Amino acid sequence: MTLTSSQLEQLLRELVERRIEPPSREWLARTSAAIGAAPDRGALLEAFTAATRRLGRACLAPTEEEIARLAGAGVSWPIGTWEAHDLGRVALLAAAAAHWSEAELEALVEECYRQGDGAERRAVLRALPLLPVPERFLEIAVDACRSHIQPLFEAIACENPYPARYFPELNFNQMVLKALFTGVALARVIGCDGRVTSELSRMAADFASERRAAGRSVPPDIGKLTGGRLTGERGDRP
Repeated sequence: MTLTSSQLEQLLRELVERRIEPPSREWLARTSAAIGAAPDRGALLEAFTAATRRLGRACLAPTEEEIARLAGAGVSWPIGTWEAHDLGRVALLAAAAAHWSEAELEALVEECYRQGDGAERRAVLRALPLLPVPERFLEIAVDACRSHIQPLFEAIACENPYPARYFPELNFNQMVLKALFTGVALARVIGCDGRVTSELSRMAADFASERRAAGRSVPPDIGKLTGGRLTGERGDRP
């Protein structure tokens, strides 16, 4: 089932509200109502910045019932490690998507990402697959893949369906190679199996050869990309 942005915002906000105290719930409700009343980018940016202080860092850790509700709404990827402020920020962007024009939303997302701190930028990346016309935010997603800040890179590369759905082949391949280089398990890259091409296999094999030549270990899951030809043990040959 595909939800409207308004329905999605309500679902996400309900999940946040279960994990925060009454004053925080009241703040989130007021903020969401204000977003629906007028496209005030300044006010939303202020709320986006205040979310950590207002909503806190309680871990989402969804129940089986909540996981089922999310899956039924199309959110089938893991979000259990998100904190209350992460989910609150994503809910605020969903609220804006429900009431603002495409141009206003695009400017908002761009500013939240470009001007935000680490937590705010990670929330934007996690929200991308849930926003209308998500492919228009490709530049932001690709930019995150270039980051030397590992949590920011992982926010787009890991437990996020956006790259597998929207990245061109070159960008996806580069992201996967960076995941290998930085020690990210390929199991965390959603949709990776469906994006393996002969070129990605070649790149992974070259990466493994270079690691071996330098006397370094090879990621044990690289066989997912090379058809199992490489076992990941130092010194092995195809």
